[in-house]
Amino acid sequence: MKHYPFIIFYLFCNLFIYSFHGTFWVYIACFLGFSAVVVWGSFDIQLGYFVNSITHKRTKIKETALTFDDGPTEFTPKFLDLLKEHQIKATFFCIGKQIEKYPETFQRIVAEGHTVGNHTYSHSNTTGFLSASKMNEEIEKCDEVILKTGNIKTNLYRPPFGVTNPNIAKAIKRTNKTSIGWNVRSLDTVTDDEKKIYKRVTTGIKPGSIILLHDISEKTYHVLVDLLLFLEQKKYSTFTIGSMIKSEKND
Repeated sequence: MKHYPFIIFYLFCNLFIYSFHGTFWVYIACFLGFSAVVVWGSFDIQLGYFVNSITHKRTKIKETALTFDDGPTEFTPKFLDLLKEHQIKATFFCIGKQIEKYPETFQRIVAEGHTVGNHTYSHSNTTGFLSASKMNEEIEKCDEVILKTGNIKTNLYRPPFGVTNPNIAKAIKRTNKTSIGWNVRSLDTVTDDEKKIYKRVTTGIKPGSIILLHDISEKTYHVLVDLLLFLEQKKYSTFTIGSMIKSEKND
């Protein structure tokens, strides 16, 4: 069922070609159109085109998950202080290199009961172009650092940039990971306007939402301060990805 929109598109293309007697330019137009859809599928993790990713929790209860990518960083302790103050557990998708750089902060994440996920070892800008074996290596190397530093294992994985493709799908399968996406994207890495980030997140929240944030900047910390107050005012509770998966297995 995950390819359903693309099957419809493929059938439409064939009908279109048949209607216009298969002229060269019609073939080209359909090829470009189909290529555009595949690219869209690669970058929109919610579509689940190449990989079935968990992007939300099926619930009617007012609850949401706070997830943080790309840490730990020099800013992470402030995030942890704030979460502790509000007695909230979150999910941190950590980069192996960053764990090596801030081992004590990573150990604090674990010690304070937050869920940890694999976000590859290097978070390469060329992630979408890596071979399946290289992606496998990126995931396994991060796992090794997580185990060595935090003495824990995780089966949770979040694709860098939310990019998926056949090679990444193979690596996820080989490493027995569960891919975790989101349905509320803050875009806090591409805008410096804290008000815009806050508005984007708060207008997108609904029961079961998984929110994507990054613990890599002061601005996102400021957004989190206001966001936690918003959740309290709207009577939203929070869940971690680990607790969500555990409860689903027990159902």
